[in-house]
Amino acid sequence: MNDTAVINLEMTEPAVYKIRIQGRLNEKWADRIEGMNVTSGDGMPGSEDSILVGRIRDQAALSGILNTLYELHMPVLSVECLDKG
Repeated sequence: MNDTAVINLEMTEPAVYKIRIQGRLNEKWADRIEGMNVTSGDGMPGSEDSILVGRIRDQAALSGILNTLYELHMPVLSVECLDKG
């Protein structure tokens, strides 16, 4: 049985996303990533991954964040919609 809830989104709706990236992202980039909260992947200092969690206003803003991560050479490991915003 699959415990994953289905979230129906529209392109223009806000939603809360969790983005996991390879490497450490300094919190000084918060303005360029829509103010998302940045933590180490496993909550432990020295983790090789970073987790970004936050409310994103729409799919265009999500695309902008992913483009910023690409420009910073930060490989995206996963993108998950946690809840409609």
